[in-house]
Amino acid sequence: MGDALRVLALASGGGRTILNLAGRSMAGELPGIDLQHVGVSNSHCAAIERCRQSGLDVHVPDGDPDAMVADLFESVQPDMVLLCGYLRHLQIPEALRHRVMNIHPSLLPAFGGKGMYGDHVHAAVIDSSEANSGCTVHLVDEVYDNGPIVLQKQCAVYTDDTKDTLADRVFALECEALPEAVLLAAEGRLRLDDNQVCIAEQGETWSDALFSRR
Repeated sequence: MGDALRVLALASGGGRTILNLAGRSMAGELPGIDLQHVGVSNSHCAAIERCRQSGLDVHVPDGDPDAMVADLFESVQPDMVLLCGYLRHLQIPEALRHRVMNIHPSLLPAFGGKGMYGDHVHAAVIDSSEANSGCTVHLVDEVYDNGPIVLQKQCAVYTDDTKDTLADRVFALECEALPEAVLLAAEGRLRLDDNQVCIAEQGETWSDALFSRR
């Protein structure tokens, strides 16, 4: 795919986020992206069969999942790594510094950190009587849910919400937010300035853009 960014997606669950990206890519909505490889954290992930059915090359650990991911970093040489419901703490090599993005189901920094994932997040939001929730795309560093924010999308939390109804509404936002962030990266419109992500105007690019082709 020419100068398209090589993308490696990592998952621990159902893989819906990856399938959303793959579908949009095949529909031509994410030009400049080459998503072929998926790594999963365990052999029981529903993502394995779903992603294979979509024609993706799925890598399943036979032993240490961290070692498998490290091997993928070497073999795939990704320009971008996407954490799509990946629940293991990621060791990021220097070559991939600021090249890893995560999608988190809350408005960070609220309701982030170790153990805050999936339904745990939505239940905590409801228990806290928050008026709003949403999702966050951010760069990944050594601390859970801590890196610079790329973008966020917000929705209301209703008084009769359950963790399931809120999860559905937030996931719909995730399906828009992550492709939007990925497209910004592919267009060279993201850069890091004083540990904050800056977004260029439509049609403009940064000479020092994040996720540039390696």
